[in-house]
Amino acid sequence: MRKTKGSPQPFGVDIKGKNINFSVQVAKGKTCELLLYKRGKEVPEYQFDMPEEEGVGEVRFLSVEGLKADRYEYNFLIDGKVCVDPYVKELAGKEKFGVERKLQEHQIRGKIVSMEDYDWQEDQRLHLPWEDVVAYGLHVRGFTKHSSSKVVHKGTFQGVVEKLDYLKELGVNQIQCMPVYEFEECGKTKVNYWGYGKGFYFAPKKAYASGKSAVLELKDMVRACHSQGIEVVLEMPFVPGISANYVTECLRFYMLEYHVDGFVLNPYNVPWEQLIEDPFLKDIKLMQKDDGFQNVMRRFLKGDENMVNDVIWALKNRSSENGKCNYITTQTGFTLWDLVSYDCKHNEENGEKNLDGPDYNYSWNCGAEGPSRKRAVVNLRKNQVKNALELLLTAQGTPCLLAGDEFCNSQRGNNNAYCQDNETGWVNWTQLKKDDWLFQYTKKLIGLRKEHRCLHQSTALSGMDTTRCGIPDVSYHGENAWQVKAEVSSRQLGVLYSGTKEGEFPCFIAYNMHWLPHHFAIPSIGKNVEWYLVMTTKDGVLCEAKKLENQKDVLLEERSVAILVGRRIEEKKSRSEKKSIHTAKTQNVNKIEKRQGAEELCKEEQPAREGKV
Repeated sequence: MRKTKGSPQPFGVDIKGKNINFSVQVAKGKTCELLLYKRGKEVPEYQFDMPEEEGVGEVRFLSVEGLKADRYEYNFLIDGKVCVDPYVKELAGKEKFGVERKLQEHQIRGKIVSMEDYDWQEDQRLHLPWEDVVAYGLHVRGFTKHSSSKVVHKGTFQGVVEKLDYLKELGVNQIQCMPVYEFEECGKTKVNYWGYGKGFYFAPKKAYASGKSAVLELKDMVRACHSQGIEVVLEMPFVPGISANYVTECLRFYMLEYHVDGFVLNPYNVPWEQLIEDPFLKDIKLMQKDDGFQNVMRRFLKGDENMVNDVIWALKNRSSENGKCNYITTQTGFTLWDLVSYDCKHNEENGEKNLDGPDYNYSWNCGAEGPSRKRAVVNLRKNQVKNALELLLTAQGTPCLLAGDEFCNSQRGNNNAYCQDNETGWVNWTQLKKDDWLFQYTKKLIGLRKEHRCLHQSTALSGMDTTRCGIPDVSYHGENAWQVKAEVSSRQLGVLYSGTKEGEFPCFIAYNMHWLPHHFAIPSIGKNVEWYLVMTTKDGVLCEAKKLENQKDVLLEERSVAILVGRRIEEKKSRSEKKSIHTAKTQNVNKIEKRQGAEELCKEEQPAREGKV
């Protein structure tokens, strides 16, 4: 093993045949050495000087010939302090999550990893259109760590793979993963369960691997998800002040090396405008967290006044234009069941005297704080969570569900479970096994969204008659057709999507978030259309669409949503006409064939007749 001339690029470790290149940024005037540890040993076996005069600018580099990558780990010694490579691809010494320990300098080290040995089996990123995505936000550890998950590899990338059949059945086609890079989970007093803060962003978390390699298992998860038509998006909440070049390199790395389909970023901590213009990153989805949709829909859901105009805005939001997905619940704030079960946060277990977490959640406990056995309260809560899902899944933007919301997962009123690496923070699958009513409801609602293009259109809605069909592409209504009841006291809205493109049906959605029933005038879009009821909050998605007896007016119960689909009358007639025409054509063909057969027979018999004359 010997030191040879290296290359300043790329940063970190790069394996080139028999040589392994090391490159790191070091401020001028500081010393730097490469430390090489034999696996299992506490002290370096080799040390190589990386003098400033052999570097370029603030970059020190060298190459080592004859180094066996699978037998050694490394760190850098900078001005007498042992430092982990900020570009490290995988860490040693972080196999267990949240274990309290006093870490010595030698205990956390970089692994020398080759990124070229993985068999992707022709896997490619899926490039699903924004409007066709139904996303699902999860914490890789918390998603399957609970004993009720019944997976073999709990709390790992492989555990997510074991749940793919479930996600496929639900109907989601994208998972958005909370931080999966190496972060320090052992804080001074609490566990950093969520993973926000400083981290080694290029290295997937070893504690999320069930075997020896986090690199391979993250790739396994991505490949398995793609095989099921599910995109993988990683949340990368870089800390403030981070280098723009570092961020760009990191995102490109995951895109190219891990086939990741997109990222959720904090636009205040990263150079957002630079990233969306990066030629490599134009090939993936860049997203940002924004609670605008959430706050509007939560307030509308619980019956706040003066919300109609804001709801119109929220329903039209297009995620492809601004990277903002629609969500009503996310990791910060209540779960969906807690949103309708608590007026106030209950974060006492976090040890911060209930001062942490958002104070304004726009929640409503439906008449009792916390768990309740009162039938009226429980039924109202069930009704409200269904309404919440309808508001989410009938809006035009890309919807994102929070893991467990589809079966009433609860955190007992904790709206900031950042340090709860326990049954409070983990998804509890018990409720799904007891009663899957909400899972089935959500599944059918997702299916309805996918079935009707009106609910997830590929182009922006302008409120204009863009197709020259006589009605605008989207319009808003109330107790009177074509008139929005938008005064302060109004809590109801009707939305008509014209659906005039080939193969599309018009849809009318009536939202009544008032505590009183209301009539909605159904707008007329032509004599050749009949309206059918396909979904209500009470009944869910109907097995068979029900034709409305009254085609001009519909009565909605209090706190409910209904979806109507228009079917063109001439299309139904044309089907019967086509059947009659087909029958007539068949009869005509038979007659023609008989006539032609008779003519041929006459031709054959004619010479014989002529010979007899």
